[in-house]
Order: sequence, then C-alpha cells, then structure tokens
Amino acid sequence: MRGRDYAALAPFKVRSFRFQWPADLLTSWAFEMETLIIGWYVLVETDSVLLLTLVGALQYIGTLVAPMFGVIGDRIGRRTVLCLLRGTYFVLAATMMVLGLTGELTPHHVFAIVFCTGMIRNSDLVMRNALIGDTMPPNRLMSAMSLSRTTQDTARIAGALAGAGLFSALGMGQTYIVVAAFYMASLCLTFGVARPLKPEDELPKASPWRDLLEGLAYAWRTPNVRAILILAFLINFTAYPATNGLLPYAARDVYQVGATGLGHLVAAFATGAFIGSLLLVWTGGPRRIARFMLISLMLWYVALIAFAQLTDKTYAVLFLVVIGIVQGMGMISMSVTLLNMVSQEFRGRILGVRMLAVYGLPLGLLIAGAVMEPIGYAGLITMFCIVGLTSVGYIGFSYRNVLWHHQIGRS
Repeated sequence: MRGRDYAALAPFKVRSFRFQWPADLLTSWAFEMETLIIGWYVLVETDSVLLLTLVGALQYIGTLVAPMFGVIGDRIGRRTVLCLLRGTYFVLAATMMVLGLTGELTPHHVFAIVFCTGMIRNSDLVMRNALIGDTMPPNRLMSAMSLSRTTQDTARIAGALAGAGLFSALGMGQTYIVVAAFYMASLCLTFGVARPLKPEDELPKASPWRDLLEGLAYAWRTPNVRAILILAFLINFTAYPATNGLLPYAARDVYQVGATGLGHLVAAFATGAFIGSLLLVWTGGPRRIARFMLISLMLWYVALIAFAQLTDKTYAVLFLVVIGIVQGMGMISMSVTLLNMVSQEFRGRILGVRMLAVYGLPLGLLIAGAVMEPIGYAGLITMFCIVGLTSVGYIGFSYRNVLWHHQIGRS
C-alpha cells in the first residue's frame, strides 16, 4: 500500500493483534517447553555435553533457509506462511508424543525431529516481526516490538516452569500432549490474522532467487544494515550460548539441581527479559535507539562474566533476572533499529537475512561443547564474553556514524 496509509490499515492492525498476539504466545510457550524438555532428556539419556550442545545447535539450523522464507512471505503473505509453519510444528510434536507414549522414543528420534523443527522454527519470528513492521509507524515500533516481545518472555517463564513440572511428573509422552495442543490452538488462531492487501503493481515480478540475491546485496551494500547483521551474529555466537543451550549443564553440574531447578533458571532469565520489555513499552524507548542498543549489549556481556563465576543457584537466579533485562532491551532495540533502516519492499528478505545471524548460536554451542572440558564452564563463558565485548566495541566504533549518532528514536 503506497505511502503507508496507516488510517486504512487500522482495522487490519486491530484484527491482526487480536489473533496474532495469543497465537504467538502459544507458539512461543510450546517452543520454550520443547527446548527445556529436549535438552534435559538428551543430557539424562546420553550423559554427553557434546550431544546436548548438538541438539541445541540443530534447533537453529533453519537459519540457513530463513531468507528464502522471507522471500516467500513477501510473495504469498505472512499469514499463509505462518499457518504452514505452525501446522508443521503440530505434526512433528504429535509424532514425538506418539513415540513417547508408546515407549519407542530414543535419542535418535529426538535428533531427527529436532532437525526437522529447526529447519523452519526461526522463520516464525521473521514473519511475526515483518507483520509488525508492515503496520506500525516508525515512532510506534519500539512500543509495538516490546509488546510483541512479551509473548516470548512470558512464554519462557511459564513454558520453562510448566515444561519442567510436567516432564518431572508425567514423562516425555504425556508432556508432549500439552505441547501438541498448544501448536494446534496456535494454528487455529493464526487463521484469524488479517491479510494486508497489496496492490497488483506492487506484487514482485522477478524470480524468488533473484529476490533473495537482491536482498543479500541490499544488506551488504547498506552500511547501517550491515553493521546490525554483524552485531547480531556476534551476539548469537558469544552471548546466547550461556543461556540458550548450556543452562542444563550449569543446572546439573554447577548448581547441582534437577529439571525443576533448571526451570527456575530459565524462568528467571525470561522474567528479566519481560521486565525489560515492559519498561520499553512504558517509556516508549530511548531517543537514540541504536546508541541504547550498543550500551545494553555491552552491559549484557559484563553481567554474563559475573554470572559465570557464581556457584550458588539462588544468586544465579537473581543475576539471570538482571541479565534478562539488559538482554531484552538490547535485542528489542536491535530489531527496531533494523526495521527503521529497511524499506518496506525489502523487509521480509532482510529480516530473513537477519535470521542467518542466529547461526552464530549453533556454531558457538558446538565450539563450547568441544572446549568445555579443558577450560570449564566459567572459563568458557568468560572467554566468549571477552571476545564478544571487544567485538561489539570495535563494531560500535567502526560504524559510529550510522549507529552511535543514529537519529531515529522516540519523538
């Protein structure tokens, strides 16, 4: 819709959020339950940190195809793609449920199903964010993205606690009944999301592969977009492994707790992120979003270094709340900065390219699994954070004209 006619889009926004918010919430809830359940299952069944990091890495392998999903979303519509994705989640969760209930489930089955889920999971976030970018004006993006982010944060809290409790009480098969039910409910709600109309002359005419190449070229030749993508990769490579993949190891071997204790750790991190999201919704965000992003990312690394030295679960839970706050603020600011920088016709493709940066997480997890034994958990996290803190500082200085002095923010 040329000129971004926001008045004409108002009914679309209301209807979309009425269905999209709970659909996203249920999907995120199921994601978090699966992540915790699968991580604990693999660690207990195999007693291998390397396999734990491998199964964590498989959940992000779909970052390689996320740009093409962005192209498809630009062509056939975000809602259609979301329905296809969430229908597939339900089928895979139902398969895991049947195998668990019949006693046939093995780590080999888990790895195969996680691989299939990982191929498409990251594209879900691409579609969510692109829908928000389609409808919200720049001065409302921070509040809208923060509110949307609460679906993930609250799901991490409830999903972690519910997943740990159900898994401890019922086992794998019966817990997956709940997971599959969430995916089915999410799919039904997604059907209610409105489709924004696009005039015929705005429909893409080139081949999908040409669209993809144009998106990659746009990302590389645009300095501010390129800087954000590099930062996103560094964050996923050096910061996220501590809280997205290695927490089951820390829970069992550092804090000496079980699945319920692991749920407390995950919920504490998510609670902090939720608080950070609410603060940004309440304040409307800073005046210089990109500068705020850089400061938040550096504080995140400093907090992680301190967290890695802790050996008591109570202090770890409190520290994870702080880490969650600065992490949530930093990542929301990064998403808003990117959406503000990208034109609408490239939005789906660039957000798909942005998901390629998530591939830094599985790479970081695999390296962590290989070097954990000789240097230990605290040494590994500290090493990753020093590398990340130095890199963020270098990127911030090198691209200071398009990041530190970036003007877009709350008016």
